[in-house]
Amino acid sequence: MHAATDTYRSRFVTARDGLRLHLRDYAPAGPARALPVVCLPGLARTAADFHALALDLAGDARRPRRVLAVDYRGRGASERDRNWRNYDVRVELDDLMQALSALGVERAIFIGTSRGGLITMALSAARPAAIAAAVLNDIGPVIEARGLMRIRSYVGKLPSPRSIEDAVDILRRLQSAQFPNLSDADWRDMAATTWRQDADGRLLPDYDPALLKTLELLDLETKLPELWPLFGGLAGVPVLALRGAHSDILSPETLARMRAAHERLEAVEIPAQGHAPLTNHKDVRRPILSFIRRLD
Repeated sequence: MHAATDTYRSRFVTARDGLRLHLRDYAPAGPARALPVVCLPGLARTAADFHALALDLAGDARRPRRVLAVDYRGRGASERDRNWRNYDVRVELDDLMQALSALGVERAIFIGTSRGGLITMALSAARPAAIAAAVLNDIGPVIEARGLMRIRSYVGKLPSPRSIEDAVDILRRLQSAQFPNLSDADWRDMAATTWRQDADGRLLPDYDPALLKTLELLDLETKLPELWPLFGGLAGVPVLALRGAHSDILSPETLARMRAAHERLEAVEIPAQGHAPLTNHKDVRRPILSFIRRLD
C-alpha cells in the first residue's frame, strides 16, 4: 500500500544466506557532507515507518543527509525466509552489516524503533566504529513482559481488512489505548504501513505471519534477561532515548536508569503515544531532527 516514488530508490542486497533484502535509499537534496542516517524499524514494521522523517533529513536545507531505511528479512519488500527461526536479532544484525558494506556505509547515525534499537545496541558490540550516534525509540535494556504479551496477542493474527476504512477500524480497536489522540489521517497512515495490497487487491499484513512463532518461544512467566552490557556499548556516543508516555515496553524506571548510566543520553517522553512512538508523526520527528542537527 506504499508505492515507491521518486523520493527514494529501492535497493536490494543479498544476505549471507542468499536471501534478498530491501532498503529504501533517500538521496540528499544537496552535497552530502553530513553523516548518513540508518533507520531500523520495529519487529513487524517496515522502512515505510520512516518516510516522512527520511524526507526531512534528506531535504534539510543546511545539512542534507543520505538516509537508508531497512526492511528486515520477512518484512516489507524483503524476501520471506522459509526458516522462521532466522527472524532473530543476531541474523538481522548480520543482514544489516552485510547491507551497510554493500552500500558503502562505514559510519552513521542509527535510529532504532523497538527491535531496531536492540539491533543498534547489538551493533555497538559487533562493529562499534559504525555508530556515530543513536536514537533508541521506546526500547532499553529492560523490556516489560506485559508489553510483549500485548504484542504477541496480535502479531501474525491480524485479519485481512476489506478496505482501508476497515483496516483503520481494526487498528483503532487494537491501539487506541496506546495512541489516544491520533487524527483520522494518522490512523490511515498507520493502516497504510501495516498492510500491503497483493496482486488480487487483497490487504495482507506487510510481514511474514511466521513472525508470531518467534514470540511464542518467549517464556513471559519468567523474568526476561536484562541487556545492560549491550546498552553499555553506546557509552561513547550521543544517544537520544524516546519513550511513549503510554508505553508498556519501556518503563519510566528503566529510562531513568539509562539516563543515570549514560552521561551523554538525552531522554524525551512523547505525550499521548505508546509503543512505539510513530516516527512519521510530527511530535516524534521534532526531537529526532533537533538531536541530529546538533551532532555535526
